[in-house]
Amino acid sequence: MTLSRRAALAAPALLLARPSLGQGGFPTRPVRMIVPYTPGGVSDITARLIAEPLAAQWGQAVPVENRAGADGIIGTDVVAKAAPDGHTLALVSVGHPVNAAFYRLPYDTMRDFSFVTLTTKTPLVLCAGRGFGPSTPAELVTYARANPAGHVTFAGTSGVVRLAPLLFAQRAGIEMTYVPYRGSTQAHPDLMGNRVNIMFDTVPAALPHIQSGAFKALATTGAARAPQLPDVPTLGEAFMPGFEASTWGMVIGPANLPEALLAKLSADCGAAVMRPDVAARHATLGAEVVRSTPEETRRFAQAEMEKWGDAARKAGIQPQSAS
Repeated sequence: MTLSRRAALAAPALLLARPSLGQGGFPTRPVRMIVPYTPGGVSDITARLIAEPLAAQWGQAVPVENRAGADGIIGTDVVAKAAPDGHTLALVSVGHPVNAAFYRLPYDTMRDFSFVTLTTKTPLVLCAGRGFGPSTPAELVTYARANPAGHVTFAGTSGVVRLAPLLFAQRAGIEMTYVPYRGSTQAHPDLMGNRVNIMFDTVPAALPHIQSGAFKALATTGAARAPQLPDVPTLGEAFMPGFEASTWGMVIGPANLPEALLAKLSADCGAAVMRPDVAARHATLGAEVVRSTPEETRRFAQAEMEKWGDAARKAGIQPQSAS
């Protein structure tokens, strides 16, 4: 047997032994899934739920690393500086594009990342304490117009929970005064006591108080009604067509991931998040599981950055140092 014949006969066996050659042998080591937030949130839960099926499929561990700090900027910066080989990913939230409106960032929100897939969407709910007069978005706007500018107050934390009421006020042509809180649970007692008038909160956070009657739900902010609040109209239905504001999850990686590898990551992460068990767990959190192609994911992130950045600029918010 000649050397060339031996090589020809061995080639199919070598190809079968290395099924991932099309992606440069990916993965060749554990794939880090960074969550740039503290444990226990939806992003963290999503990352841990999809890590197991991804590890089984890839034949490598997928450790989830919580790298919290500076509203997600510290952990996200790790990904921006990682090698573009697919072994470092992150599961970020709506804070990723929104942070550009609030902070001077150590990376470029769009240029320094590859966009893999969306994972979840969670609508907000416009709510008020039961002692507050208006019970619909239209009544809220009428009330705001009839009272001195800034008389209506809204509770906000950071990110989209702060920007959603600003966008609503801008589109309605009213003024409302921002009252900052460290977290939504800190705002809830003041909302119940009518010391602050309204809040755009996530449906899961507000739902127990709506069900108990302590809060009134004026509208939700998704494209469709929230399954947990089927009798509450969307803001688009009730008053402001086209208005949508959600928290969401997204898998990203460093910029310049090879096209074939990016397509594989998107397909594999998307399939993992759409598993029935993963979808069922998210339903208990008020979140809908979704998936998207890399191009759809990039376009979505760009649109969110532009929408919330414009709302922040109109409100006079200036980016500050993230340190």
